[in-house]
Amino acid sequence: MSNLRDAGMTSKAWPFEEARKLLKRVEASGKDHVLFETGYGPSGLPHIGTFGEVSRTTMIRRAFEVISDIPTRLICFSDDLDGMRKVPSNVPNPERLEQYMQLPLTSVPDPFDEYESFGHHNNAMLRRFLDTFGFEYEFISGKEYYESGAFDEVLLRAAEKYDDVMKVMLKSLREERRETYSIFLPMHPESGRVMYVPMKHVDAKNGTVTFEDETGKEFTVPVTGGNVKLQWKPDFGARWASLDVDFEMYGKDHSTNTPIYDRICEILGGKKPEHFSYELFLDDQGHKISKTSGNGVSIDEWLTYASTESLSYFMYLKPKTAKRMHFDVIPKAVDEYHQQLRAYPKQDDAGKLNNPVFHIHGENVPESTMVVPFSMLLNLASVSQATDKDKLWSFIQRYAPDASPEGNPDLDAAAGFAVRYYKDFVEPQKVFRLPTEQERGALQALIACLKSEEVALATIAQKNEQEGKDMPLPDVDWHNDEFLQSIVFAVGKVHGFDPLRAWFSCLYEVLLGAKQGPRFGGFIALYGVEESIALIEAGLSGDLVK
Repeated sequence: MSNLRDAGMTSKAWPFEEARKLLKRVEASGKDHVLFETGYGPSGLPHIGTFGEVSRTTMIRRAFEVISDIPTRLICFSDDLDGMRKVPSNVPNPERLEQYMQLPLTSVPDPFDEYESFGHHNNAMLRRFLDTFGFEYEFISGKEYYESGAFDEVLLRAAEKYDDVMKVMLKSLREERRETYSIFLPMHPESGRVMYVPMKHVDAKNGTVTFEDETGKEFTVPVTGGNVKLQWKPDFGARWASLDVDFEMYGKDHSTNTPIYDRICEILGGKKPEHFSYELFLDDQGHKISKTSGNGVSIDEWLTYASTESLSYFMYLKPKTAKRMHFDVIPKAVDEYHQQLRAYPKQDDAGKLNNPVFHIHGENVPESTMVVPFSMLLNLASVSQATDKDKLWSFIQRYAPDASPEGNPDLDAAAGFAVRYYKDFVEPQKVFRLPTEQERGALQALIACLKSEEVALATIAQKNEQEGKDMPLPDVDWHNDEFLQSIVFAVGKVHGFDPLRAWFSCLYEVLLGAKQGPRFGGFIALYGVEESIALIEAGLSGDLVK
């Protein structure tokens, strides 16, 4: 562990860079633990950005635990006392919710008819998602936190420091907003609605606020016991002060508010935490992913087509760079994750701590049993027209006789994911074309090579001579990826494809109906030589275009 700790103190992996900042903070304060927090606004169903905050925070927490023995905690705080200001479009019968506008989310009926409120439903969905990934966290409901009195001390201090906190907020608001703004949002004693109204009076001595509703009726309520909540920006800083938070990350859209959150935290007697601002997730059109609109890929949707670990891998990559979060990124994430798994055992401590899989699994990094890439499984599903993973296994076991669903569980799961992904995304987009004359000649030559050892070796020799290379011919092995790839490569060279990429584009577009595809020698090894010959013949005859 000491060697790993030493490596962690110099690692350039972003979780370790953040962990070292935290270590300095905690050592200076003398605090006996580190508190990480993530916030969730349950105005809509949890989305992948919410998961990303917990995932990435956990990566920093894990890095901290490598370099320090100071205990850590992670709190997931749900602002479920917030009033519903917009009805989400991605819920059943959204029109049913219109009458509940401005009620706390925990007082809005659940449109799914599963929980006591919409807020409770969304909290349950968040916890289910987080539990799926095995996160260690403590869940705090804002409703329970306010109503239990746990927030009372900070709320009374906010009443005492009302003018100071308002001064911070008013600087950030447009003039027309300033006239009606208050950091306090009282709960209407009669309707239960969250009131977005100015305060007529704040009585710090008695800990009460006075306001008028839309009818002009005046009410005075205590700021304690859940009778009042804070506007979301003051709530951020007040939570930090109340809980003594050491670290919180949030999206770039919050970053301009960081000085506001920090100053309010300090006014209310707290110490501002360390922050980490990440770039936003975008959908395939480049629009920000939103809980209320439900665009982009949801957690459940990702897990329909790939493993939890592949999603965690995607979250690790370049958090300071905006990411398009759509279905096309899934296959690449799966294959890159397994590439990193295979690399991990051979790496030294520094290399391991820079490997994304360490930040996903900690020191208990599993072994990859993916003997066939996910992208290859997709192509295999395509040409074999597989409707279930059993058909893929008939090809896999011919290619890798020692592989089995029991011995290669991640490959078995990936085979099922591949069939599903192919049916939903690849098959509808397939567009085959006929070959050009140059391509037709090359495809016929490839068939001849696959039928004859002599023709194959002669073509490879011709390619070597053309390149001016004096190289020994490869050993003939019709099950070997490299041998088959050397044939494919030689045919493209001999038939004048320049750049050679045009030859591989031909193979993908004519034979697979796709713009991109696998390493074709590996595909032939997996699909089978005879089957590949039949596929090429179908492409030449035009049968695939029909």
